[in-house]
Amino acid sequence: MATKFTSRPLATILAKTGLRAAVSALALTASICVASAGDKVTFLTSWFAQAEHGGFYQAKATGLYEKAGLDVTIKMGGPQVNALQLLLAGETDMMMGYDIQVLKALEQNIPITTVAASFQFDLQGMMTHENVSGLGDMKGKTILIAASSRMTFWPWLKAKYALSDDQLKPYTFNLQPFAADNNTVQQGYVSSEPYAATQMGLKQKFYLFADQGYPPYGTTIVVTRAFMEKNPDVVARFVKASMEGWRDYLKSPAQANALIKADNPKMRDDQIDYAMETLKRIKAVDGGDAATMGIGMMTETRWKQTYDFLVAGGLLKPEIDWKSAFTDRFVKDLKIAP
Repeated sequence: MATKFTSRPLATILAKTGLRAAVSALALTASICVASAGDKVTFLTSWFAQAEHGGFYQAKATGLYEKAGLDVTIKMGGPQVNALQLLLAGETDMMMGYDIQVLKALEQNIPITTVAASFQFDLQGMMTHENVSGLGDMKGKTILIAASSRMTFWPWLKAKYALSDDQLKPYTFNLQPFAADNNTVQQGYVSSEPYAATQMGLKQKFYLFADQGYPPYGTTIVVTRAFMEKNPDVVARFVKASMEGWRDYLKSPAQANALIKADNPKMRDDQIDYAMETLKRIKAVDGGDAATMGIGMMTETRWKQTYDFLVAGGLLKPEIDWKSAFTDRFVKDLKIAP
C-alpha cells in the first residue's frame, strides 16, 4: 500500500488510511526525494574552466559527487569575480583559494579556513627568454607582475635574489610586451603562459617558484568556519569526492574535459593537453607529501613556512593565529593514493 501513497492526493490518503499512515508515507516520500537529490553544494573556482580545475570537473562528470550524496554546482571565477566576497555572502558554499589569501583574511578577522589542497605547491613562476639562466639572473631585467603579486610572491622573490621595485612594470595578461623585449621577464603559471608563448613562436624558459622554496599550496578548497562547523559531513564528502576526482582525472580525463569545454568554449584541446602533461610531469597533484600521505594532504610544517615568510616580509602581523588557516581533519585519513 505504501508504494501508492506518493501519487495519491493528501485528502484521499487521509480518508482511506488514517492520519498516522499518511504522515508516515509523506515522511518516507520526503526522505526519498532528499536522498535522490543530494545535498546541494556550490563551488566557485578561481578562473575560467581549465585543466588546472580538472579534478572537480572529473568528480562532477563521472558521478563521484552524486555517489557521495552531493548535488554540486561548479561556478567559474574570473578577473571580475570577488570569490571571498561571494563566500562570505553565502552565494557560494566553498571556493578555490590560496594560502596567503586565507592568512590575510584572518588578519582582518574574517573566519575562513582551508580544508584540502589539490596541488602540493603553487604553480606560479617566472617565464624568461633563453638568455636568462635562473631566477638569480634577473637583475637589470624588466619584471612584469600583476598588482596582486606585490603582496604575495614579490617580497619573497625580491629578498631572495636582491631585486628592486624599480624593475617592476604591470603584467596585464598580454604576452606582447614579453615578446617585444628580450630584456623582459614575466610572471605566469607553468601550465599556461609557456603554452601561449610557444603558440606565438617564442622560445622561453620557466622557473617555478616552488623549486626555490616558495611554500604555499595550490588550488585549495576554502570554506567559512561557520559552514564547516554546521556541515562537517558535507565538507568531508566534498573533499573526498574531489580528491578522488583528481586521482581519476590524471588517468582518464575525457569526461571532465568535455565539461570544461562546455563551461569555457574558448578552451582548446591542445591547451588542455599541455596543462595535463605539465601537471603530470611536475607531479603537482601526487608529488610531495601526497605521494605518501594521500592526495589533498596539508601539513603544519608547510603552513608555518608560509606564515614565516609573510611575517618576515612585513606582509602579515605576527600575532595572527596561523594554525586556524587550515585543518587536516578532512584529508589526513583519506589516504587517496595517486
